[in-house]
Amino acid sequence: MVGYDPEAKCVSTAEAAAAGSASGLVTRVLVSPLDVVKIRFQLQIEQLSSRNPGAKYHGILQAVQRIFQEEGFVAFWKGHVPAQFLSVGYGAVQFMAFESLTKLVHNVTSYNARDSFVHFVCGGLAACTATVAVQPVDTLRTRFAAQGEPKIYRNLRHAVMTMYQTEGPRTFYRGLTPTIIAIFPYAGLQFSFYNILQQFSEWVIPAEGKKGGNVKNLVCGSCAGIISKTLTYPFDLFKKRLQVGGFEHARRAFGQVRMYRGLLDCIRQIMREEGPGGFFKGLSPSLLKAAVSTGFVFFWYELFCSLLC
Repeated sequence: MVGYDPEAKCVSTAEAAAAGSASGLVTRVLVSPLDVVKIRFQLQIEQLSSRNPGAKYHGILQAVQRIFQEEGFVAFWKGHVPAQFLSVGYGAVQFMAFESLTKLVHNVTSYNARDSFVHFVCGGLAACTATVAVQPVDTLRTRFAAQGEPKIYRNLRHAVMTMYQTEGPRTFYRGLTPTIIAIFPYAGLQFSFYNILQQFSEWVIPAEGKKGGNVKNLVCGSCAGIISKTLTYPFDLFKKRLQVGGFEHARRAFGQVRMYRGLLDCIRQIMREEGPGGFFKGLSPSLLKAAVSTGFVFFWYELFCSLLC
């Protein structure tokens, strides 16, 4: 169902957008706590270790416990409103663009729309389009998830007005460069590996055993998410570090803060102060989130498309 298939009944552009939006909405509710923990890990300068007395967070369970004790249960859904705008908008644009691009490839080129390479290129281009469309909301989501207590931003409107007045309109596109650099291979690998794993499962599982199609979609999506996230993770960390630039005063309760002049300066400082391991801070909750979110995104998308058809 994902991508244009000339031999099957395909969803329209509007149906793809609707299914993508619904998929993003449901998935975001489920994975928000993992996202908050991942962002906290990515923004921590100190080593993620209990042996470091200055480190606020040491591991996933310790971070969950500490966030719950200090900020309450609702803290795991900090920034959930902008995050939902992000997920709904991103899902709609990404799947709408992906379905349109794969159909275009089939109609105007000699390539097979079901080819994994076609899915890689179309998936990357679709994700870049969606990223540019929702980047301001992503920056707002990161700011909300990053702030501790007392809160700097009271609500979404206050955050938009404060950021615009104090930092200017360009602040909403902080971290866009590493995002674009990372999102093309990340999304491309997601779609291509999902396609490869689906074809592999069809080859392995006999025809009479294909009743559990929804479970297969979930498993294939989870595996695709883990592979793609591992290969492109450092750029996600660079993006988060750059997005909280100019927001250092709200980060002091979490430990050391740093200011970066751009992507290359961010890479240099992390390498010099935190070592190669600094590029993979928060990888554990990120992989867990990638497995759950990517699996659910494809699972819900396929399910909603089936209902629409």
